[in-house]
Amino acid sequence: MGEATKVTGALNRCWWCGDDTEYVRYHDSEWGVPVVDDRRLFEKLSLEGFQSGLSWLTILRKRPAFREVFADFDPAMIAGFGARDVARLLKDARIVRHRGKIEAVISNARSYAELAAREGSLAQFVWAYAPTRPITRVRREDVPSQTAESTAMSKELRRRGWRFVGPTTAYAFFQAMGLVNDHLTRCFRYAELAGRRGAPESGGSL
Repeated sequence: MGEATKVTGALNRCWWCGDDTEYVRYHDSEWGVPVVDDRRLFEKLSLEGFQSGLSWLTILRKRPAFREVFADFDPAMIAGFGARDVARLLKDARIVRHRGKIEAVISNARSYAELAAREGSLAQFVWAYAPTRPITRVRREDVPSQTAESTAMSKELRRRGWRFVGPTTAYAFFQAMGLVNDHLTRCFRYAELAGRRGAPESGGSL
C-alpha cells in the first residue's frame, strides 16, 4: 500500500495529499479541523456528493466555482433554485455537470430547514454521530472507508430525504470536518489536532 506518511518539506504528512501544492495546503490547514458552522458543513456534504466517482482534488480545484454558482452554499438561497437554475448549472463547465448531483444539492437544501429546526442546527445533528472514543491510525491500511457511525448518520439523513449521502460519503465528511482525527500518527497534523475535537456547545445555525 506504500508508505504511511510522506515527507514533504521536512514534515511528515499523510500519503494522500502527495506533492500538489493545493492539496498539501488543504491537508495542512483544513482537513480534520473541527467545523461547527452550518454553511461550511452543508457545503462539504454537497461537495462530497459531487466527488462520488471522482477525486477530491478535482472537486477542490473547482470549489471556488462551486461556491460562486451555489450562492456560497447558503441552504436558504439554494432551496429557492428552480428549473432555470438547474439548466444554468448544467451549462457551467467550471463545475461537475451532473444533473442528479445538482438536483440533490437543491433537494438537500430544502430539507435543511426542517433538520435544523428539529435538531437545533446541522452542526448539532452531525456531531451527535462523532465517535466518543479516541481514534489512532498508524498505517494507511488502518483508515476505513466507512464506520458504524457514518452508516448510522447516512441512514438517518436518507430517511429524512437527503440524497448522495451514503456511508462512504458520510465518513469522508467525518474526516474532513474533524469529527474524527484520521491523520496518521506520524503526520505532523495528528498531534496538532488531537486536542481540538469536541461537539459544539451551541448550534451553528445560519
